[in-house]
Amino acid sequence: MGVTEHISKAFEADLDATRTRVLQMGGLVEAQILAAIQAYASGDAVLIEQVIANDERVNGYEVAIDGACGQLLVRRQPAATDLRLVMAISKIVTDLERIGDEAEKIARMAKGIHEGGAHHAQRFPAIRHMAQIAVKMLRQALDAFARLDVASAAEVLKEDSAIDDEFRSVLRQLITYMMEDPRTISASLETVWVAKAVERIGDHAKNIAEQVIYIVKGTDVRHTSFADIERELSKE
Repeated sequence: MGVTEHISKAFEADLDATRTRVLQMGGLVEAQILAAIQAYASGDAVLIEQVIANDERVNGYEVAIDGACGQLLVRRQPAATDLRLVMAISKIVTDLERIGDEAEKIARMAKGIHEGGAHHAQRFPAIRHMAQIAVKMLRQALDAFARLDVASAAEVLKEDSAIDDEFRSVLRQLITYMMEDPRTISASLETVWVAKAVERIGDHAKNIAEQVIYIVKGTDVRHTSFADIERELSKE
C-alpha cells in the first residue's frame, strides 16, 4: 500500500468514526425527547431527573465530536465534499446539543407542573402529537445524514410547516382554557413553553436536514423557500 492510499484510508476511517458518533449522539437525543414527553405526561419524578442528568452526556458528545472535527481539519486538510461533510457535522452536533437542551427544558417544566399539583398535562394530548412529529423529523433527518439522501432531507423540510401549524393550534387551545378558567393560567403558560420547546426541536431537525443538502449538493439552502429548494434539488 502506498503512502497516499494509506493516508486516504486512514482519513475515511476517521470520517466514518465521526459520523458514527454523530448518529450515536442523535440516538441519545431522540431518547431524551421521548423520555421528556413521557415525563411531562406522567409526572414521573425518576424519569424527569434522568432526562436532566443525561443532558451532560449530550454535552459530552458535542465537545468530543467538535474536537474530532478540529483534528480532521488540521491533520487531513479535507477538500470539496469531505470538507463540506466535516463543516456540516460541526453544525449538526450544535443542533443536536440544542435539541438536548430543549428536552431538558421540557423535563424541568414537567417537574414544575407536577410539583404544583397540576394535572393539565395529562389531558392535553396535543403536546404528545406535536412531539411525535418532531421525533419523526429528527429520525428522518438523521437517516438522511447516515445515507446522504437529499430526497429524505427534503421531506423533513416539508414537515416543518406541519409542526408550526400544530404549535399554533396548541396555542389557541391553551388561550381558550385560560379564558374559560383563570385557575389554569399558570399550568397553561408552562404548557406553552413545553409546546415551544417541541416546536424548536422541529426547527433544529430542519437545520440538520439542510446540512445534508449542503453536504451533497454544495448549496446552502438556509432561509430559502421550499419551492426554491425543490427546484435546486431537481437539477442534475
